[in-house]
Amino acid sequence: MPIGSITRGTTGTNRLRRVDRWIAAHPAFRHAPDPLVVDLGYGASATTPLELHQRLSRVRPDVEVVGIEIDPERVRVASLSARPGVTFRLGGFEVPLDGGRRPAVIRALNVLRQYDEADVGEAWALMTSRLAPDGVLVEGTCNEVGRVASWIDVSAEGPRTFTASLRLASLETPLVVAERLPKALIHRNVEGERIHDLLVSLDRHWRYNAALAVYSPVQRWVATVEALRAEGWPVLHGRTRWRLGEISVPWEAVAPLPR
Repeated sequence: MPIGSITRGTTGTNRLRRVDRWIAAHPAFRHAPDPLVVDLGYGASATTPLELHQRLSRVRPDVEVVGIEIDPERVRVASLSARPGVTFRLGGFEVPLDGGRRPAVIRALNVLRQYDEADVGEAWALMTSRLAPDGVLVEGTCNEVGRVASWIDVSAEGPRTFTASLRLASLETPLVVAERLPKALIHRNVEGERIHDLLVSLDRHWRYNAALAVYSPVQRWVATVEALRAEGWPVLHGRTRWRLGEISVPWEAVAPLPR
């Protein structure tokens, strides 16, 4: 039996573009001997698996995307849109695949958001146990139109990085991401927790660099991230990623404190 619960299944065109772009640049995908990618919990239509395949095929034309859903009716409907390189099947966190294949990437967006925080660790462990060596689980959430997103990069050894990605042209404050944090962090955005400290510092530097908005919101964001790094936060990557509205830090920088 599939492991998990049927979620609301809301989806939308172009909603997951930010995380798809990040996956397309990830070494676990680019260098995979078998570029198999699973879209777990794709929702009520085939939209996100089809878009994922379209975006990733620009980097790896041999990519294969398997959409997995726990609702049999959603699988039936999505299968009508199957095409070369994109298939659909019934399943849950156990990630059932034929022939013992193991995916290079599992994308699980807006799935665990609808579970309890206590369920996250077990779901992570089950999904990552199905990964190929050096594979990655990308788990997180985004808003309905994909302008605000965040996710965690999880390997078989545990979570590695946290990333927030924001549409800069309409950004008023980076604190908006607080509403779209992954389940492992969303209830930890309180004083005394690391994720709260990160978001407060990010917002403070964003406001301090407000004058740079006359040049572009991108310049304002890059200056904000540089200031955050100068303050001592272990910000990853460089301007190429930052200019996309992204910021990534090691998981240890935001990991919840023991209760």
